[in-house]
Amino acid sequence: MAGGAYEELSQTGQLGPETFELLRRLVHQVRRSSGFPPPEGYAEWDDDAAYEVITAMLIREGAGQQFVTSCFALAADDASLERLFLTSIKNFLIDEAKKTPRGKLRRRIARLMGADASFRRMPGPPPRWALSEHPEGAVWQGDPDDLVAEAWRVRGVGITRWNHSGPTPAQTVRALMAIVMQVLCHARGAVREEDLAKVLESRFELLSPARFTPLYADDGALAGPVEASAAEADTPGAGGAAADIWQRLTANEHLLLPYLDEDAHHAAQLLEIRQAQAGAVLAGLKAKLLLALSEDNDREAVVGALLRRCADPPPESPL
Repeated sequence: MAGGAYEELSQTGQLGPETFELLRRLVHQVRRSSGFPPPEGYAEWDDDAAYEVITAMLIREGAGQQFVTSCFALAADDASLERLFLTSIKNFLIDEAKKTPRGKLRRRIARLMGADASFRRMPGPPPRWALSEHPEGAVWQGDPDDLVAEAWRVRGVGITRWNHSGPTPAQTVRALMAIVMQVLCHARGAVREEDLAKVLESRFELLSPARFTPLYADDGALAGPVEASAAEADTPGAGGAAADIWQRLTANEHLLLPYLDEDAHHAAQLLEIRQAQAGAVLAGLKAKLLLALSEDNDREAVVGALLRRCADPPPESPL
């Protein structure tokens, strides 16, 4: 088309309004067809979110504006330039989605469903999953909130252990698959992978911030739970005290830190050990913390710093 992005780049060698408009339109096209979440800081897709994606592509280290010139060098006209831009945008959004907690959850459930003959992946974007017994081509197109409501109708399943790397615990696999099976039975067709991840996230509160219950308030009563915020910075004193306490705790005690208000039965499920042994670990952890925090004037800050250590996952291996 005359006066398009290809001609603009041919004449000026720089991004101008035609090229930016083409990139904006293609970002929206990709996100609609593939179901990518909006960039961080945006609750929904709009032109500002699309421009954020374009800006991120232009300034990323090691590539930046190079993707535009590379696409232009391979293009022969506006149509081929559009196809090349489309591929670059899609690949960028895939890489970004993989970095998010929900992206990691999507990859985990996709791997689990791919290994189970009860499920079938529908070809083509966006990724969708159906039960093997569902008719070919049957696609669910309802309200995602209906799937969340259906997930909450499943009783007797829960996740007490959520690892950030390595094999998914067997009990966790059973809980995830029970919900996915129920949701797909209700849908009677293929559901977007993104929607399945949202359902599991809501049902099990998988991506919620961890909670920590301090042992006792100043008046001796049991204190209420405190949420860790990744944005909060540890003070030097609190950070150092937390690091010292953390080093003295065992791996099982690290796992139990956010669950001090739970009983031995819950601790046993979390640690996958006998209840009596789990009760001893829990009691020992509380005793260690009471002793370590008894003379600290800033106990709440130290506890918050400890909890932030729990919330930081180790480097993730491929799912």
